[in-house]
Amino acid sequence: MAKKKPTTLKRISNRRAKFDYELGDGLLVGIALTGAETKSLRRGHGHIRGAYVTVKDSPKGGELWLLNATITGDNVAKIPEEQQTRSRKLLAKRREIDTLIAAKKQGQTIVPLEVLTGGRYIKIRIAAGRGKRQYDKRETIKKRNQAREAARMLR
Repeated sequence: MAKKKPTTLKRISNRRAKFDYELGDGLLVGIALTGAETKSLRRGHGHIRGAYVTVKDSPKGGELWLLNATITGDNVAKIPEEQQTRSRKLLAKRREIDTLIAAKKQGQTIVPLEVLTGGRYIKIRIAAGRGKRQYDKRETIKKRNQAREAARMLR
């Protein structure tokens, strides 16, 4: 039997989240997808810019749902236009869900940080964070520019 080619690790990241939020510890959770969505994500066709996670009530407790994430199809894996931004259920342990519900009640937002497609399953890293104020964002830009200038001077 021939050996499988190792799959290359494709990361779809939400770079804006680190700028807009003060993030806490991240959790790695699964995501319920269709076959065409899985194939598209493995090829890197999708983005989580502007996406967020919400908690919906269910008889067993809360469930995590990913909203506003876009997975676009291609010629091989066709995804209809209305299905590209549908709500997708996140798969996490009950203890993890409870900690996220507690963070949500404290006024934090649950933000997706990146989608990992390297292994057998597609995982998504999420974190609870508090939104930054405008002056905090300006301070972040200022620190980044100072670090860039210092590195430039050392060269």
